[in-house]
Amino acid sequence: MNVQTRRFLLAGSASLAASGSLAFAAPHRHRAASSHAHAPAAASDDAGDDGDAPAAPVGPPAATPIGPLDTTARWACIVDYTTGAVLLEKAADERMPPSSLTKMMTAYIVFGMLKSGRLKLDQPLPVSEKAWRMQGSKMFVPLGESIPVQDLIQGMVIQSGNDACIVLAEGVSGSEEQFVALMNDQAGRLGLTNSHFVNVTGWPADNHYMSARDVATLAVRLIRDFPEYYHFFSEKDYRFNKIAQGNRNVLVDKGLADGLKTGHTDAGGFGLCASADRGGNRIVLALNGMPSSNVRAHEGERLLEWSFANFENAVLFRRGDVVEHAAVWLGTAPTVPLVATRDIVMTLPHGWRSRTHVGVDYQAPVQAPVAAGQVLGELVIANPGLADIRMSLAAGQDVARLGLFARASTVLGQKLGRH
Repeated sequence: MNVQTRRFLLAGSASLAASGSLAFAAPHRHRAASSHAHAPAAASDDAGDDGDAPAAPVGPPAATPIGPLDTTARWACIVDYTTGAVLLEKAADERMPPSSLTKMMTAYIVFGMLKSGRLKLDQPLPVSEKAWRMQGSKMFVPLGESIPVQDLIQGMVIQSGNDACIVLAEGVSGSEEQFVALMNDQAGRLGLTNSHFVNVTGWPADNHYMSARDVATLAVRLIRDFPEYYHFFSEKDYRFNKIAQGNRNVLVDKGLADGLKTGHTDAGGFGLCASADRGGNRIVLALNGMPSSNVRAHEGERLLEWSFANFENAVLFRRGDVVEHAAVWLGTAPTVPLVATRDIVMTLPHGWRSRTHVGVDYQAPVQAPVAAGQVLGELVIANPGLADIRMSLAAGQDVARLGLFARASTVLGQKLGRH
């Protein structure tokens, strides 16, 4: 019994997965070598366009699969929503003041309460004096009145209302402190390893931080876990208490993105988390530490367009695609198809499909009997500069074992053939 390894190069000029068939460069049948290539303002969400000239890049360039890229952001992380591939990162795991990007986690907890039925959109929540007195960005909730949850969500994500966040936190948990405990617990479950919350608004406080990667991860989970509530981030304006305010996210206002949030503190600068879908490809962008709202808007738009212009999602295999036919020892069929156990989509720079290498590893020959769905090997997809993708390969059909006399005849025939 041998470990059989096959390596082959995906043909870049053909569809990688179409009608169940794949285009490969001609491989060696058995073992082949792998191919190679290569203050009030401190918790506000200032949305004004101040007309600043483009700012100079800050610090070292960001890292990308296609080479370094300068950015005015101090912290940055851009990911593909479908595959999780990192398209750009700069100090992405460094702790930073998240400002009003914090409200994405506040929204995550509220959406979870709505989905579980513990909260209703039309449920009124009372406005405390603490909420009424909140400074920075406000939706201007009236003291002593009760506001429906839906209005508070709109005030929080569209107008970035600090007062709305307090009303929601107190209405859900009884106090802001108890709600913050829910936020930190949820952050751990989501794998936000560089996040810790002290309040629900992003108001500057010691030991209150997130990383750009955590912001991007949270955005992905908001979109994936709560699609029924994601539309709140797309609304361009909202009127409450006879006061109309536009969405602080300029990319949403321009129709370039469908979410999520902006923020600003003196310590953290101007931040942005945005997401957009183009033809079924969704990008999530998290930037922070920019010098003005104008730079934030221009840099967000530039990097979003850069992401779509330079990367694509290639469907390499569909679930059930036959990747290889493995020889079967003492089976009623001479071979068994090895099939993909799931869809594999890989985010690649444009033009990199021809650099993708696929390896198939399995024990050869496969011993009969074989059951459909039985894991028989592994597929490894590699591309220079990108993380490998691994996937189990399973038998595409049953292969029974030969009967006693047929097995004996086969074994005897092979022994005679060697003499």
